[in-house]
Amino acid sequence: MKQIISLIFATLLLFGCTNQIPMEQNNLPNISKEMIQKTSDLLVTEFGLENKPLITKGIKHAASLWRTQDGTPEEFQKFCDENFFKTKEEKTMVFAKLEKNFETLNGNLTQINVGLNKNLALNNGELHNIDKMFAGYSSFSHLKDDFYRNKIAFVIALNFPYYSLQEKEQLGQNWTKQEWAWARMGDYFSSRVPAELSQNYSKANTDADIYISEYNIYMGSLVNNENEKLFAEDMVLLTHWNLRDEIKSNYSNSENGIEKQSMVYDVMKRIIDQTIPKEVINSGKNNWNPQTNTLFNNGKEIQFNQEDDERYQQIINSFHALQAMDTYNPVMDTYIKRNFSGSMEISQAEVETLFHEFLTSPQVKQVGDLIKKRLGRDLKPYDIWYDGFKSRSSISEDLLNEKTTAKYPNAKAFEADMPNMLQKLGWDKDRANFLASKITVEAARGSGHALGAEMKDMYSYLRTRVPATGMNYKGYNIAVHEFGHNVEQTISLHDVPFYSLHGIPNTAFTEALAFIFQSRDLKLLGINDPNPDKDYLKTVDTFWSIYEIMGVSMVDMKVWKWLYANPNATASELKLAVINISKEVWNTYYAEVFGMQDEPILAIYSHMIAYPLYLSAYSFGHLIDFQIEQYLKGKDFAKEVERIYSIGRLTPQQWMMEAVGEKISNKPILNLTEEAVTHFN
Repeated sequence: MKQIISLIFATLLLFGCTNQIPMEQNNLPNISKEMIQKTSDLLVTEFGLENKPLITKGIKHAASLWRTQDGTPEEFQKFCDENFFKTKEEKTMVFAKLEKNFETLNGNLTQINVGLNKNLALNNGELHNIDKMFAGYSSFSHLKDDFYRNKIAFVIALNFPYYSLQEKEQLGQNWTKQEWAWARMGDYFSSRVPAELSQNYSKANTDADIYISEYNIYMGSLVNNENEKLFAEDMVLLTHWNLRDEIKSNYSNSENGIEKQSMVYDVMKRIIDQTIPKEVINSGKNNWNPQTNTLFNNGKEIQFNQEDDERYQQIINSFHALQAMDTYNPVMDTYIKRNFSGSMEISQAEVETLFHEFLTSPQVKQVGDLIKKRLGRDLKPYDIWYDGFKSRSSISEDLLNEKTTAKYPNAKAFEADMPNMLQKLGWDKDRANFLASKITVEAARGSGHALGAEMKDMYSYLRTRVPATGMNYKGYNIAVHEFGHNVEQTISLHDVPFYSLHGIPNTAFTEALAFIFQSRDLKLLGINDPNPDKDYLKTVDTFWSIYEIMGVSMVDMKVWKWLYANPNATASELKLAVINISKEVWNTYYAEVFGMQDEPILAIYSHMIAYPLYLSAYSFGHLIDFQIEQYLKGKDFAKEVERIYSIGRLTPQQWMMEAVGEKISNKPILNLTEEAVTHFN
């Protein structure tokens, strides 16, 4: 999946600043424009006109964060005079100390959270309420509160002021890596949010994560209208990831694949509209016909309780927790802005424009017609997950499961094989051993994720589902995806020029390398594809994946716009809105291609519940993945991956220019898709 936990911690660091006195006082800066000017004039006189731009910017930023409890205006002026760095040498020296200390703090606090979340993240037996309580605690939530109280935050704000996205894009083209690192240091204190609000969101997010991680469907208990069971008795699938993957796996099933896929889609629709019986969530005690929505026990139909909109209440809980922070972010005063212009560093309007351009391209209908031709039937809604372009689509799922379960009986077997996998991808033995030594693999309770290290002495964590019978192909495929994340996380921590630049511009860029690794999963199993059309097939496969996830991303963005327009909505009202929005997006971008209206399938994604507004990162990840893959052709794979992912955390477009020489664009994938469709026709 993704490095979600690291993302949450980073968001708390960027936007979660704190104070313990009544919250309404926190939003009252007490430094007047006159005092700002007076202080600026004093420091310019003392330190010279050449420092005026930095002095002015630093004082304005520090003043925007200074509150009554921090001191009088006169004390603010004195603080600025005493704490502005006098020389570049002093600034460079202090910056090195700050970097080391932040690595220590971020690393150890992340490690604490890893420990407190262990029972939630791993399949360590039944969850107790105490596990949920510890998982809902964030060790980061009071960090900034302490730094405002002891004035460290103001030293940083004064000497390393915050630069907006627009400023970074304009000025960053001429910055050195050191100047970029200084700007990233300024990102630590961009706003001042009360600690209790950060903690409230941490709890809401943890509750949503638990809700999703325990939302399993016992497939062996599903029956059709003839009371027949189609799935293995012991098959248990997590929504929505495993349900989606089950649909994908049945394209090569000529016996009853369509019936299985249709049954899974019936399950999905029951989850979306919340008519699903509570009794079948995480339980296989009763038999359930999802098409007729009837429940049976010992062959007799029984009454049941519907889920009662719990899915949508989780979204509302997260919305209210994040909305409460809006007042304390005067520039990015909605979570939508903070997620896109803040965390992703791409405006929401720019994202929507790019996605609309892709979704309305003529290539969509062309690829849809190609899939229809390959299937020999009209498209069905769940064909947004059509998997027939991949090499493995013609390979039996049973054969793949047999291979992976034998090779990886447990998580540690996968961990032990990671150096070999890296060598197969082109790394030399020593470097492969080093990268693998920084990653530890564990069996996940949920679908899996990657959690990146925040200091060089820390492991990155790879989690994927591993049944008692061994790692099946679905778990292996996810594990290879997460492995890509972990390799990125290791390179972008250990090999960037400054700690403040560690990581990538946003999560889409780590998704890109995860997709690149995932596309090589069969190669790592020793299965080679001799198909001369493999490059064309990969192009249209990537195109269709982008088409699917961009539509879902559109739903996600529209839902959050609706929430801000209807902040007091109930879970029932939100449910109706999500279903209507998903149908609206379907009708706009999918109905013509699929030949049907008003399908709700785009609302099934679990990300919308547990990972607010994360889905757009996948869409960008696919675009970036495609551009990087095209760039890598004919080059040393390992060498280029090392170079690209050691660039450091610049803004997305600046990073792409340094990585592959072009900005993020739909054009490369659209052009090559046109070429591929022409080839197949």
